[in-house]
Amino acid sequence: MTDLVACLSAGEKSWNHVARLINDGDWKKIFLVTNEFGRQSFKTEKDADFVVVDFKKPVSALINDIQNGLKGRIADFEVALNLVSGSGKEHMAILSALLKLGVGVRLTAVTKDGIKEL
Repeated sequence: MTDLVACLSAGEKSWNHVARLINDGDWKKIFLVTNEFGRQSFKTEKDADFVVVDFKKPVSALINDIQNGLKGRIADFEVALNLVSGSGKEHMAILSALLKLGVGVRLTAVTKDGIKEL
């Protein structure tokens, strides 16, 4: 079992992908990087920790906010990372924050054959 870190941003259509990834996977912890709207609106069957950020901030500020939100909370050396939801700026900030924390990533997504590492 590993931790899951997923971007949960604008485009609620992509939220179905994230919800399925959460519900179908066997995760130690689930971290969702989102804004206040995502924290209030996204529902899942499993417990998830929200890292709430302001996606309108510059990318350097986003990196710091995400890094501070995850610091000391990831127990392993790598995480499953899903970036289906969100923009390139948000993806870069999440990836940068994880790498600055010294965490490796395994890109993970839901496919027609189930959850797969890409």
